[in-house]
Amino acid sequence: MTSDRKEKSLRIKRIVALSAAVIGVAAVTTVVVPGGVALAHGSMTYPQSRTYSCYLDGQAGGGGGDLNPTNPACVAAVGIGGKQPLWDWFGNLISQAGGRHRDIISDGHLCGPTTKYDAYNLARSDWPSTSLQAGATITMKYNAWAPHPGTWDQYVTKDGFDVTQPLKWSDLESTPFNSVTNPALGNGEYSWTATLPNKSGRHVIYSIWQRSDSPEAFYSCSDVVFSGGGGGGDTVKPSAPGTPVATASATSVALSWAAATDNVGVSGYQVYREAGATDVLVASSSGTSATVTGLTGGTAYQFYVVARDAAGNVSSPSSAVSVTTLPGSSPGTCSVAYTTPSVWSGGFTANVVVKNTGSAAVNPWALAWDVPSGQSISSAWSAEVAVASGKATAKGVSWNASIPAGGSVTFGFNGASSGTPALPSSFTLNGATCSGA
Repeated sequence: MTSDRKEKSLRIKRIVALSAAVIGVAAVTTVVVPGGVALAHGSMTYPQSRTYSCYLDGQAGGGGGDLNPTNPACVAAVGIGGKQPLWDWFGNLISQAGGRHRDIISDGHLCGPTTKYDAYNLARSDWPSTSLQAGATITMKYNAWAPHPGTWDQYVTKDGFDVTQPLKWSDLESTPFNSVTNPALGNGEYSWTATLPNKSGRHVIYSIWQRSDSPEAFYSCSDVVFSGGGGGGDTVKPSAPGTPVATASATSVALSWAAATDNVGVSGYQVYREAGATDVLVASSSGTSATVTGLTGGTAYQFYVVARDAAGNVSSPSSAVSVTTLPGSSPGTCSVAYTTPSVWSGGFTANVVVKNTGSAAVNPWALAWDVPSGQSISSAWSAEVAVASGKATAKGVSWNASIPAGGSVTFGFNGASSGTPALPSSFTLNGATCSGA
């Protein structure tokens, strides 16, 4: 890239960032990178993430122009990684995480898992912090710079955590104290209520937002100081819930269990699927039942339940129940919505939504279509797309290999076109002809 093009690129980034500051950091927009691929962006704004706190600190010190943080930790981070991570405080992400957080993020890099944000892993006790009351119910807020569906998990550091040492996975409590899927979105911000754990002193709240329509995931560390917790609060954990009873279909399992008991009261339950080294939270419930969806037909699963109280105390896990889903079958019918949201001279971006309108899961799935004359396909996301003899075939990847009955998957790709890109004339899903959506 020439120096002129680099300078132009930097000016564009600065204009975008300054515009966002003028209209409010909670404003919703769509971030577009070359090729027309829309990305999700966001970060915790209450309790404030490190990048957001340092961005606000830089605003205050910059006098309305440049970002000039005054907080010592923020100053140190800028000295190492520059100011661009502050302008991009909402972009702390891994694009192909796919739920593999502990596998792909090493100890000491939880707060900034990529080179760009590595400075925000500095082990310091002077990061800007948010004061919280232990055991209180608060409204968590997460900026929706570009909104997408998904699940947010909030972990807190264990008692005795040393903030002057690099944050490790083992420093976090084993289960999140709060989880939410597709929270309410308004005024450019996600918000939901959460009961804080019974902690005292300085801690880190670690948030993971895993998109459900993409393997992309976002990470943030919020430095907090709890008051009112410790020995004076409720430290008694609930009893273990009863062993779940399971009823399976091809793509879901309905679970019910005997209630746990607690000296104050049980506030909710979380259902986990056993998955080797790292079990997966698959459902949360305020009662004694839950349904786990999006499963694969003819597959064995094991689930267990934990209870928690309002102070954040977590029970021992229930005994696990083993269950095998019913066999899936080929689709009865399907529909496809194919759009080209971005078109430019010589190229385009296509988004494809495949819906299974049959009565059984499609697993695995393969969507095929004839590539219109004058077109070619380059890069794809959320599916593996191959072209042979003028026919394209898209197949699901590990995290979306099954389409449940009544469910859908979404993928996209970039392509080249000699003119206005024509739409494919027809699609087949595992050999069955699909209708238009």
